[in-house]
Order: sequence, then C-alpha cells, then structure tokens
Amino acid sequence: MKLILLSSLEKIMRNEAPSNKEFRGFSMLNNEKKSFQLYIEAEHDAVSLEIKSDLDCVHAYTVEYIPSKFAINEKTADDYVIRSEDGYYPDLLLPVEEDIKLENGKKTLWFEIDSEDTIPAGEHVIELTVSSGAERETAALTIEVINCPLEKQSLIFTNWFHTDCLMDEYKVGAFSDEYWRIAKSYLKTAVRHGMNCVLTPLFTPPLDTQVFGERPTVQLVDVTVSKGKYTFNFDKLIKWIDMAHACGIEYFEMSHFFTQWGAKHAPKIVATVNGKAKKIFGWKTLAVSKKYRNFLTQFSTELKAFIEKRELKDKVLIHVSDEPNKSTYHTYVPASKLIHKLFEGYKIVDALSEYKFYEEGIVTGPIVNNISVKNFIGKVPELWTYYCTGQDHEYVSNRYFSIPSVRNRVLGYQLYKFNAVGFLHWGFNFWYTRFSRKKINPYEITDAGGSFQSGDSFVVYPGSNGAPLCSLRLKVFYDAFQDMMALQTLEKLAGREAALSILEQGLDEELTFSCYPHSDEWLLETRERINRTIKDYI
Repeated sequence: MKLILLSSLEKIMRNEAPSNKEFRGFSMLNNEKKSFQLYIEAEHDAVSLEIKSDLDCVHAYTVEYIPSKFAINEKTADDYVIRSEDGYYPDLLLPVEEDIKLENGKKTLWFEIDSEDTIPAGEHVIELTVSSGAERETAALTIEVINCPLEKQSLIFTNWFHTDCLMDEYKVGAFSDEYWRIAKSYLKTAVRHGMNCVLTPLFTPPLDTQVFGERPTVQLVDVTVSKGKYTFNFDKLIKWIDMAHACGIEYFEMSHFFTQWGAKHAPKIVATVNGKAKKIFGWKTLAVSKKYRNFLTQFSTELKAFIEKRELKDKVLIHVSDEPNKSTYHTYVPASKLIHKLFEGYKIVDALSEYKFYEEGIVTGPIVNNISVKNFIGKVPELWTYYCTGQDHEYVSNRYFSIPSVRNRVLGYQLYKFNAVGFLHWGFNFWYTRFSRKKINPYEITDAGGSFQSGDSFVVYPGSNGAPLCSLRLKVFYDAFQDMMALQTLEKLAGREAALSILEQGLDEELTFSCYPHSDEWLLETRERINRTIKDYI
C-alpha cells in the first residue's frame, strides 16, 4: 500500500499517479478553512480510514471523477491546461461515511480543516491511517496555526444563484416550504465559500434565456393591476431577505430590469389581473415601450421606499442588462438612462467589456471580464471583475475542469494587488443547457449541453435531501479569497507597500491578471511567506 500526501492544488487524473512533491504540512490563520489531499494505491477493492488528531474539525471526502465532453475551446484557449481532451476529471467531493472503494487500486481523498470556532494556536499533527485487513499504512501532516484571524472579507462576491434549477431538480414548487428549505441549504454553502451577495429575483431573471423562451417563474414581488395602476406586495421579498441574512448574506443584487445582451425587451413579469395570474410583460414588450416605462416608474418608487425603510440602500446593487456591447449600444443607452434616473443615488452595475460604455457614463459601475480589466485599472474608482466561458486565453484565472488549480486560486492575489471591490460569476448552480432550454443531469452533462467548457456553469452538485455537494473547484476558489484576506491581514499589520512586496518577492515580472508563475510551489510558498510575516508582526 502506498500513501502520498498532496496539497489541494494537485488534480490527479484518472489512472494517473501524482506528479508533484509529497506534502508534509502548512501554516494557517486561526479562522481559516484549509484543505489537502491523500493519494492511495493498494491491492484491495476497498480500504478504511482513521483520522487521529487533537483537531476535531478534519472532514474527509473522496474525490470523484466527472465526465467532460467539452474540456476547452481549442480555437481560443491558451496552452495552460491540464489536458485538452474530453474524458473524466476530478471534481466532485463526496463525504466519507463508510469504507472507501478503490478504482483500479487507486483513490484520492480530500481533507478539509473547517471549524465553527477559532482553532487553537500552535502545532497540530493529523495522522491518517488507511487499512485493509491486516495491512495498515499511516501518513502524518503537521499544521501550524498562527494566533491571528483573517480579516473579514470586504470584497463583494456574487455567484448567480438559480432557484429555478433547484425547483426543477428537487421537483418543488416556487415558494413552497421545501423551496425555502432547499434554497437556504444551498445559500448557506455559498456563504461558507465566500459569497456575501445574492442575485435576488424581483422578477424572473432575464438571464441565459432563449428569445421567446421562458424560465420558471420565481419572482419575489407580487404585482396586481387595477385600472392602469400597479400595486406591489413585498412579503416574499421580505422572507428572501430574512433568509439570506440568516445565512450570512450582506448584499442583494437585484435582478436585471431588461433582457440580456442589449436591453431590448422587458423581463417576464406576472401579475394578478381581474383575479387571475397573467404575464403582463416579456419578450413581446419592447424596452422603450411607454407601458413598461410607466410600470418601472411606479415600481421603482415603491421598491426604493421598501429598501430605504429596511436600511438596505448601501447593500443593494441595481442592474440594467447583462453584457451590453457595441451592437446593442442603441438599445442599452436609453434603458440605462432610465434606470439611472429612477435609481439615482444607488449603486448601478453591469457586466461589460467595452470601455466606451464607462467612458461615456452609460455604465457607471462596470463589472469587467478579467481579460478586458486591464483597460479599466486605474481609471475606475471601484474595480469589479468577472470571468466565464470567454476567458480561456491570455492565461487569466478561471475554474474549468481542465485548468490547473493554481490558475483558479491565483485570483486571490490578483484581486488584492489591484484593490478589487467586487467579483461576479454567473454559475453557482446552473443546471440547464444553454439558453435554459432544458434541464440537465450535472453528474453527466457538465458543459450546459455542449455550449460552455465543463465547470463553467456550476460549482455544486445536487445532493440528496435538498443539500448540495461541493466540487474541489469551489474549495480551491475559496482558498483564493482566503489568500486575499491574508494579504489584507498583513496590510493591517505592516502596511500595503510591505504586503505587496511580500506578494511579489522574487518575481521576474510584476503580477497581473495574465502574468504569474504557473507553479503550485510558487503559490503555496508565497502564502507561507505571507503567514510567516504575519506571525513575525504579532
């Protein structure tokens, strides 16, 4: 039997052995979550695991392989990938609850140190004993806990939360008791991995929807129409906000007021008309129509009063339409002007890449992809960035199945260096094909029906009883945030200049969103250097 300890950055491909050096330990701050792996080779069908440590917060998972039929876009992708071929990739983490079944005599285990309380400072040893019959092997890891907590996350992070996908997966009705229970379970997991802002469906979000197609109705605001006037009931929205606050959410990203890619139409809005539910706006409604503008004028007045009564104005993000571009300039501009007029004094943000939209004041809060962001650095008072399917070149960070974990995690160092205040991703749990045409099984289809690189559209899998199962990509992604917070902790102790010096120590070229060493060892050693400096200061 062979046991090899590994960092959380190595992705061990199916039927392959680890390539990196064996891992013996690491340091961490006293309120972090930290992960590592154990690779097992044995001439057995199954083995058992015993964890021995003075820490009672070590959780074990098996790393499961998930199929990919679209690993990368060969026409656009750069060469910094694990492999470009379709096949099976390590991604799903399943909690260890019984004996561990081996696959061709091999298995990788994932371990996470995750405590509800502060972890005692000092050295802690974790012994992992794997056995089958009379054969036993033990691997030991030493953890140094530094007596200092991470700074609280200041970055606003939203990972679009799709409740209609939860409804379809678990076959529950909108706003039923089960709907709220399952949504809360998933939202808690999102918060535990850095999400502090939630997409809030005032009306059914007009996102990734086929033209003249529909996504299930999930609007939180009840609308009644009577004699040309609209009345609004916010009871569901109140319940949503209360649920989100209970999970740890701080910010609310209100769903877009116009359709995606140019603001040409109104979103689907359902109202009670003469006692019956009826769709009053949608694809047949032009964005510039007098009727929809009248609706938005009445609604914005009521919504602002609601938000300000609950003292949430500084915690709300307003959207016009997602990802406008040059071809949709003529439709986006009037829509943007209307929303800026109706929500004057609010933070209005949209994902975009064209600097012209910001330069002309059309978008006052740009959320820029991490390739185009170089054109905005130093020119915007608050830097936001995002990535999705299009960010597969210029070596920028992303979290597809096929890319190395260091390319996922390096984002934290980049966000810190460039003082980013926000990060957005569109796919926490998007379990549909592109344009939401049909539901998928995310254990079998990981590319939205052949449209997006595997891993782009979700980071959690549907588990039993309405609870999510995490991907290793989600764990690594949250490590990026912890790296960012560790640098902020160091900055508080030593100043920003010192923190940046520690971050970029030994680099031949300065760190950018595209330039960084493609090395697990560099990323891990940089984090250890940050920790050592924090320890020296305290």
